[in-house]
Amino acid sequence: MRPEILYPLFAPVTSLKGIGSRLAKLVERAAGNHVVDILWHLPVGLIDRTLTPTISEATPGEIVTLNVRVDAHLPANSPRLPYRVRCSDDTGVITLVFFHVKGDWLARALPVGADRLLSGKLELFGNALQMSHPDHIGDPTAGEALAIEPVYALTAGLSLKVMRKAIEAALIRARPLPEWQDAAFLERRRWTDWRSALDVLHNPKGAVDLDPMHPARLRLAYDELLADQLALALVREQTRRAKGRPIIGHHNLQEKVTAALPFKLTAAQQQAISEIAADMAAPTKMLRLLQGDVGSGKTVVALLAMLATVEAGSQAALMAPTEILARQHVETLNRLLAPTGLTATLLTGRDKGKARTTTLAGLADGSIPLVVGTHALFQDDIVFKDLALAVIDEQHRFGVEQRVQLASKGRGVDVLVMTATPIPRSLMLTSYGDLDASFLREKPIGRKPITTSLVSLERLEEVVGAVGRAIAQGAKIYWICPLIEESETVDLAAVTDRHFHLSTLFGARAGLLHGRMKPSERDQIMEAFAHGDTDLLVATTVVEVGVDVPAATIMVIEHAERFGLSQLHQLRGRIGRGDKLSTCLLLYASPLGDTAKQRLKIMRETEDGFRIAEEDLRLRGAGDVLGTKQSGLPRYRLADVSLHQELLDIAHDDARLIMTRDPTLASERGKALRVLLYLFERDAAVRFLHSG
Repeated sequence: MRPEILYPLFAPVTSLKGIGSRLAKLVERAAGNHVVDILWHLPVGLIDRTLTPTISEATPGEIVTLNVRVDAHLPANSPRLPYRVRCSDDTGVITLVFFHVKGDWLARALPVGADRLLSGKLELFGNALQMSHPDHIGDPTAGEALAIEPVYALTAGLSLKVMRKAIEAALIRARPLPEWQDAAFLERRRWTDWRSALDVLHNPKGAVDLDPMHPARLRLAYDELLADQLALALVREQTRRAKGRPIIGHHNLQEKVTAALPFKLTAAQQQAISEIAADMAAPTKMLRLLQGDVGSGKTVVALLAMLATVEAGSQAALMAPTEILARQHVETLNRLLAPTGLTATLLTGRDKGKARTTTLAGLADGSIPLVVGTHALFQDDIVFKDLALAVIDEQHRFGVEQRVQLASKGRGVDVLVMTATPIPRSLMLTSYGDLDASFLREKPIGRKPITTSLVSLERLEEVVGAVGRAIAQGAKIYWICPLIEESETVDLAAVTDRHFHLSTLFGARAGLLHGRMKPSERDQIMEAFAHGDTDLLVATTVVEVGVDVPAATIMVIEHAERFGLSQLHQLRGRIGRGDKLSTCLLLYASPLGDTAKQRLKIMRETEDGFRIAEEDLRLRGAGDVLGTKQSGLPRYRLADVSLHQELLDIAHDDARLIMTRDPTLASERGKALRVLLYLFERDAAVRFLHSG
């Protein structure tokens, strides 16, 4: 239960004075649904209204505050023309311009003969000074001083004035809370309490107050990071406390698979295998992340762990985020399993009727020891006889709760999480702070490097010609279309246009793949590309993760400057998976900005996904480093991991120390930390505390 002291902060936005249901919708769109969301909606800039020149001293283009006399109203003859009000001071004349004027509010706000204080942006119209829709109209005798005003990110229809009113009302609701930070740490940092820090950020005296490294911002950023790290530590502690069981295989099946491999396991793979085996043999539950770059051989490592489970008489499940990936995993696993006589069974949401019934019966009676599936594995009607290992692929598409859900399908289930997305160390802490990690930093022996070239889009027809020659020589080619904006409709138009152009040249050998297709249609197209007559696959980024066609040796990425580094690296990883030399062509539109130049230069220089991930974080910041919507990483409101790395490290250590000294959060500080967890909506972690 959320503490009563936080009720005012989790009230709806409509509870704020002056924010009715119509305005609330706009405020919610910009900031969020609760009062606390408005407090976390920080200013993005400033308007300085302290500049108070006379009319003759004022410079067009600047925001100024003028003390003027209202001389005359000049209403328009047509509603399509602006309403003008002429004002002056002892040095000159200015015209105020208003569009769509209704009622008599202007006559009341600007009575002829009255003195008025106006603030807004000065413009030059012909040779005359004017101000369109002043931001502020006031009475100079009222004694109000216009000063520095914070600017907030808004949404269509929402004015800065309304947003500011909501912020001020939210600040009134924000009462002092019990201090959850260590007193000596606060003193060392010279940080104020959280409530005072909020005041500084929402009432800045100058640009320095908005600096992400300002003490007030650092204080709040640390609160958010500590809440996150403490929540992960609680989840980890709960998982560790939950009873596990030792799983020890006899190695017969594992040895058959490794003996038949066409390559020798790398040192990194052998290290990961021994770390996983040690975790599984322990009486506690395994919770391990297997992080390997594209093509580093994670699937073999996961399969050997699954076989250890089967050798011990239990079952193992592998879950993939999409049906295409689930089908590919089944194909790959069954190829590797050939020497053992075992097969992996596929279960997806599309399986219906007799086939599904048979699979469910096999899972329930234990006759199916290895299953691969999508989210369908979570469903209530799926019962395992003895699930002992859950392998989750592409973890950044699944949250902590889904990990827990799958693990609850058995007794003391070990969890192995895999990702092909190299993650910078700082983001490892934010998203996987509750997992132990194994890394595969080497590519399998025999993999050839990929040649990456930058080509201007002005040479598009040359590239098309080269693609035609490669197809004639038997090559399989990906052509990835640009991410124009976060709009499936526009991306779809781009990919269908390019496919139309290329299919006029290459006919049915050019296939089309995008996310709007039905899963069955996508599977057919991938099958035709992998084993059939399709040699050129024109696609959106739907091929980014896990699609495995070893025969594909060329990738063309159109408008490469529009993609993030990690995404370019993921796409490039779809080629170079066989024994032939591969080429990646990055097509770009001139002129390139500095960031885009750096990005493409790094792609040409290295295939090391870990270096690429660190560079991506440096160039883009933490918010978008794994691609926008699918990343699943925490979206911080106050912290910026690319700037606040030191605070994240301290929060990680502090959370571990808290769990050692006060695992039930029963001390005075512990009780305050519970409030912190609720304040940052880490309620699930507090439930773990209660259930423990």
